[in-house]
Amino acid sequence: MDDGLLDGPYAISKFLRLISCEPEIAKVPVCIDSSDFNVIIAGLESFQGKCIVNSISLKEGEEKFIEKARIIQRYGAAVVVMAFDEEGQAAETDRKFAICERSYNILVSQVNFNPNDIIFDPNILTIATGMEEHANYGIFFIECCSMIKENLPGAHISGGISNISFSFRGMEVVREAMHSVFLFHAIKAGLDMGIVNAGALPLYTDIQEELLNLCEDLLWNRDPDATEKMLLLAQKLGKGDKKAAGDTDAWRKENVEERLKHALVKGIDAFVVEDTEEARLDSVRYPRPLNVIEQPLMAGMSVVGELFGAGKMFLPQVIKSARVMKKAVAHLIPFMNAEREARLAAMNCTDDDASSQYQGTIVLATVKGDVHDIGKNIVGVVLGCNNFRVIDLGVMTPCEKILQAAIDEKADFIGCSGLITPSLDEMVHVAREMQRLNLKIPLLIGGATTSKTHTAVKIAPRYKHPVIHCLDASKSVVVCSSLSDEKVREEFLTDIKEDYEEVRQEHYDSLKDRRFITLQDARKRAPKTNWAHFEPVKPTFLGKKALLNVDLNELVPFIDWKPFFDVWQLRGRYPNRGYPNIFKDEQVGPEAKRVFDDALKMLDKVIDGKLLTANGVVAFYPCGSKDDDILVFEPEASEPRWTFFGLRQQADKEHDQACFCISDFIKPLQDGKPADYIGLFACTAGLGCNELAAQYEKDHDDYSSIMIKALADRLAEAMAEYVHMKCRQDLWGYSKNEEFSTADLLSIKYKGIRPAPGYPTQPDHQEKIVVWEMLDAFTEAQIELTEHLAMDPASSVCALMFAHPDSQYFAVGKVDKDQATDYAERKGVKVETVERWLSPILGYDVDD
Repeated sequence: MDDGLLDGPYAISKFLRLISCEPEIAKVPVCIDSSDFNVIIAGLESFQGKCIVNSISLKEGEEKFIEKARIIQRYGAAVVVMAFDEEGQAAETDRKFAICERSYNILVSQVNFNPNDIIFDPNILTIATGMEEHANYGIFFIECCSMIKENLPGAHISGGISNISFSFRGMEVVREAMHSVFLFHAIKAGLDMGIVNAGALPLYTDIQEELLNLCEDLLWNRDPDATEKMLLLAQKLGKGDKKAAGDTDAWRKENVEERLKHALVKGIDAFVVEDTEEARLDSVRYPRPLNVIEQPLMAGMSVVGELFGAGKMFLPQVIKSARVMKKAVAHLIPFMNAEREARLAAMNCTDDDASSQYQGTIVLATVKGDVHDIGKNIVGVVLGCNNFRVIDLGVMTPCEKILQAAIDEKADFIGCSGLITPSLDEMVHVAREMQRLNLKIPLLIGGATTSKTHTAVKIAPRYKHPVIHCLDASKSVVVCSSLSDEKVREEFLTDIKEDYEEVRQEHYDSLKDRRFITLQDARKRAPKTNWAHFEPVKPTFLGKKALLNVDLNELVPFIDWKPFFDVWQLRGRYPNRGYPNIFKDEQVGPEAKRVFDDALKMLDKVIDGKLLTANGVVAFYPCGSKDDDILVFEPEASEPRWTFFGLRQQADKEHDQACFCISDFIKPLQDGKPADYIGLFACTAGLGCNELAAQYEKDHDDYSSIMIKALADRLAEAMAEYVHMKCRQDLWGYSKNEEFSTADLLSIKYKGIRPAPGYPTQPDHQEKIVVWEMLDAFTEAQIELTEHLAMDPASSVCALMFAHPDSQYFAVGKVDKDQATDYAERKGVKVETVERWLSPILGYDVDD
């Protein structure tokens, strides 16, 4: 019953009372589970007989633990106690038992709880993840079971059995066998109950011998290669195809160089460590560990680079290749370090081998105030695959840190990335600082909000050395390779210089030719709305409401997949470029389908494991328009508290065409009082994304890191669609009877709009400050604004909502100096401040 749109206590009470009328149900205990303790209390009050409460723990401290335990005891229920405390989840045997023992003593001694009503869940955690620290998790749980039974009389033990096999998701034969083997041993150690699909459990004695042995090896951590062996066996069991298995193994009979090349090109990482070690041990051909990187590994990556450059390999495949390369290099690094230290000690000299093997070094960063990094990460991976050394400084990186890293690392290039408009100004600042410090390093500019025109007009003139806009990852490789090759560098830079000079001239000519109508005339052309016939619908509540832990299953139907393929730079020549037609494209279709299948698998993993959290907050307030602005009132207030400032279209149009502003869709104030309502929301599906991505990167798995971020972005946009629909149909209720398919929703066939601050209808990112004040979005939904007004987590969306049937999206377009000045005066700020935030839509050159 834990859904943000449900009244949890009411829902669980009604449900339990309904099912208690069924004799077969009334005979058995019911386990009541909720993260809201008020829901648990409502459940305990609504069902006869003995219940089980899932769960309590010491993570909030002893006082809260005792308080909840006393309430559960008062209702005569049993309780599940998790092995958590103030420091977090327990993983090792001793810590698991210490928390359970402490909890038991508190419950029995201080609360006088019946020991037979205590059920411990000492955390079944996943094994066979490929990480050494996880390998003993099964042993730890079983050992803890024995200790609980020996030392905590009367207590029971439970666990979620499927957690043990989560790393083999989708391989059901393997998972079922692992569950059976785990239960066989855990029950002997004292496990009393478990959550498991009992109908899918094979008998321990019926499990195929090879599979049984591997399950035992994994559980007891007897073979470090058991995970790889299980993956191979799972492929055979899953396909049931001996021929396929034979084809899969054929390349394993080649020499080590061919095996490494095959693994890199195909993105297969199952054997790369053992093959890399075999090459390292061949001291005749590879006297030093560095030679393995320089020769077979780089030879394989050269093939990858050639295929990618020729369009025969696509970005997702390249990133899988990078995962293989990183694992190989990670294996060799300790040997290289040991060799270098020995040589330095013997020769008392420096060693530049680590940097000399690369084409060049690039320092990459998302600039200060910006948190978006999918594109930057893709650029880093692709450059790494093309033998460039990448120093990734992450997100929200101050200028001084970027430049200091470039100096310290002797960088050949600096790459700045950004998604939001304020990032453009930060990139100009970086260029100015590079000039002030007399650097000569080429500056590469990339990101969704950047353009060749902005780079040529605003950034390049601030730095006398190369400043180059890179449209995507493949262009970054071309730029870096050209700058690194002395034979083509001068000609390449001459072409860039001439091209950017033309771009600048065209831009300045367009400013001279641009025609504006005056702001006064634009206001006269505001759309004529008959407000006398418009009766606004009052929302079901005024003020704000949080939507927490929204079920990701609810969001999946609203996903727009086309931008997902854009992230992976999969762009075909199919007539309709959207999903699912991309799969029909002869060139990119097969790879698009493979990436999509990978995305669906990860999406299942995210949903089943609740790895991402989707939060939101919605608000409705009384309001009214006044000229180009919207004045917003607190409920029942007589004076406005907030103002949304509008910008009006000013480009010269045909005389009968309206010049729009967002205030046109709100009913004007009546005698200074509100006459209409406005909605707003902020939502995210990115809580937990950074941690998942960091773990993947730690495991040298850039492909999965980028995939989880791309999925989080899609889920966030889907949540915006979902929240807007809920508002139209229920929370605001101005369109209760609408019925649209997902395609209709994505085509905006519904009534009303949701323009986002910083985008064409409302171009000023500063309006987010007002939105955050009205929503209290960080407190309510854990979404915060950076100093440059980017939303964090990056996979977040915010918007205003308008209900008027004639409301429509529009682009403000370019505005003149008069409107910028008028807008600044209305806001009470300097015109320079407005110009900074509105730089992309200014129809004049600020420098003039």
